[in-house]
Amino acid sequence: MRSRIPPKYIKIATISLSCLLVLFLIGVSIAYSKREAILNAVIAKAINKAKRDYNLELKISDPHFEGLTKVAFSNISIVPQNRDSLININDLHVGVKLFPLITGDIKLGSLTFESGKINLVKRDSIRNYDFLFKKKNRDSTKTTKADLAAMANRLLNQVLYKIPEDMRVTNFDVVINHDDDKLRFFTSLATIDDGEFKSNIHVNNNEAVWHLEGTVEPGDKQLAFKLYAENKKVELALIQKKLGLKLNFDTVYAQLNRAVKDGDEFRIYGSWAIRNLLINHPKIAANNIIIPSGAIDADVLIGENFIALDSTSVIYLKNIKANPYIKYTSIKGSKSPHKTYDLKLKTDDLNAQELFDAFPVGLFESLDGIKVKGQLQYNLDFFLDSKKPDSVRINSSLHKSADFRILRWGKMNLQKVNSSFVYTPYEYGKPMRDIVIGPQNPDYVPINQISPNLRNAVLTAEDPSFYTHNGFVEKAFQRSIATNFKEKAFKRGGSTISMQLVKNVFLSRQKTMARKIEEILIVWLIENNRISSKQRMFEVYLNLIEWGNNVYGIGEAARYYFGKHPSELDLGESIFLANIVPRPKKGLYFFEGDGSLTYSLRGYFKLIGGLMARRGYASRDTNAYGFYGVRLKPSLRRQVDPTDSVAVDSLYEEGAEIQHKSEGGFFRSLFGRRNPDTVRIDSKNKTFVKKDTIVTPAELRQQRREQRRKEREEKRKGL
Repeated sequence: MRSRIPPKYIKIATISLSCLLVLFLIGVSIAYSKREAILNAVIAKAINKAKRDYNLELKISDPHFEGLTKVAFSNISIVPQNRDSLININDLHVGVKLFPLITGDIKLGSLTFESGKINLVKRDSIRNYDFLFKKKNRDSTKTTKADLAAMANRLLNQVLYKIPEDMRVTNFDVVINHDDDKLRFFTSLATIDDGEFKSNIHVNNNEAVWHLEGTVEPGDKQLAFKLYAENKKVELALIQKKLGLKLNFDTVYAQLNRAVKDGDEFRIYGSWAIRNLLINHPKIAANNIIIPSGAIDADVLIGENFIALDSTSVIYLKNIKANPYIKYTSIKGSKSPHKTYDLKLKTDDLNAQELFDAFPVGLFESLDGIKVKGQLQYNLDFFLDSKKPDSVRINSSLHKSADFRILRWGKMNLQKVNSSFVYTPYEYGKPMRDIVIGPQNPDYVPINQISPNLRNAVLTAEDPSFYTHNGFVEKAFQRSIATNFKEKAFKRGGSTISMQLVKNVFLSRQKTMARKIEEILIVWLIENNRISSKQRMFEVYLNLIEWGNNVYGIGEAARYYFGKHPSELDLGESIFLANIVPRPKKGLYFFEGDGSLTYSLRGYFKLIGGLMARRGYASRDTNAYGFYGVRLKPSLRRQVDPTDSVAVDSLYEEGAEIQHKSEGGFFRSLFGRRNPDTVRIDSKNKTFVKKDTIVTPAELRQQRREQRRKEREEKRKGL
């Protein structure tokens, strides 16, 4: 039996609701009657705040209401103190939604904007928008923990709230004056009508006309836009002028599908796509790189202290798909705040030909036109903790199916290393001379005629595991990443002999990011498909690398320095030649005027000789493994200036690569020669002290003078 509500309670509830409604209407009536005064008070407060906090002169003429929720303004201007005018708007009409306003949220319902201008000016170091970067003063006694998820949710909502349901913007000008360069975007008309957004943008006085259009549903947190240009590509010449980067495309698409706040995490689902993207920069690639089509379905996850691209995201490149995972975490703490970087990339089994066809045009020139069969699958796992960089983890693997094989070569036949070919070394972009790598060249020396001392010294110094690895040494990469991260610069590389050979034989000498990736891919193809034997690769390597000024190959090197055939090289001569492989033009700098080696190189001999002895390549020797027996060919001694001797010793870990100081900046450091873990010799105690700092040229000269002074004193004492 259903219970009935007593009539008296129904009567009480009706009276209460009626009273609340009457009070609400009275409040609305009072607010409506006082709205002009409230509006003026709010504007006065905004003007004072702009002046007090940001040194901005804010002026607004004739603010007034139009109806219940629409406000009109005219002649709005913002001028930073002692700066150029920033904003001018002739006429502005703004409508807000009533019910969100009651709860404290300001959501735009309509926007009409006529004849406005934003003027961004930078002259030397003075900008009229400096106030945007001004930090607010905060109470130092209060420490608040940043919540990235809450901040992202709040920021996205603020952006969505400011998108009106109806909009009409006419004659809106954005001008950027950057020193002597000027960029102008003029919008003659932009509208939002029933969720449809349309606009046209005239760039640099009709140099180009762009169109930005799409759909907007801010209430559902859904947006979709596309940008394209009339009869040409979207491009900005100023970017190329300032950064040397040529970048253009046909159309770019962006979409926000939904955004969800779930507990302490905020997730954004969206996508990006681009058509016919062209990139050209001398440090990226030598030629234009063209991506016909690329896209990403991005699931962005934001937590209290991290931002991540979730592994459910998908990258599309033509017919190829891959799942990326990127996570950045900032761990705050009074004792040890630090950051972590996590990167993963995984593909399913891919059709190998489709993978090669998906490579952007112009990225890997030597592989253009290659035909393959079978399947490939790639995995990358990288993790770095800024607190423990030496524990960096990097695992990169490209797996092939049992039936994978190369059917036809592209522009470059990778099998050319198996027979005679012509090698042309370059210096400063100019060819030196053509060198035949084969028996037709009298200086070419088969590997069985090269002294085992030389072969083992080079392997020990450059690539101890050459005969057992498949082209790459992950531990070397890990050490390189850790060193470069700690030094905040590229000071150590990770090239194996296989990589050095590919770089010399198959690739241009340009130091580009694309060339480095191409180098890695070619090494994988050669090493994992038995295109050439290790013995043949090492033989070619020794016969073409540079050993001095215009000295190429071990045949020329042995004769140049010592007047010998490579089969006659003793242990000391071999260790010396191994020492100059990464810095061949400095070979003569290591000799004194009498043809002996500078004393500062003795530590290197003891280290490399000790490693060779440990591996059974040499006998134990307490006399620096042939250091004192090395003598430069007499005819070269007159070219040696003792004041030019370079004191460079290296401290090598067993199994590690030899690193040497690179020259020429960021990309030369990244892709060129490598840097040393240098040591200095304590002459008194005959010990080695690791040197972690980089010395200036003046300091290096002072060290040389001091070293020579100590050597003279020791000689006088009979040491």
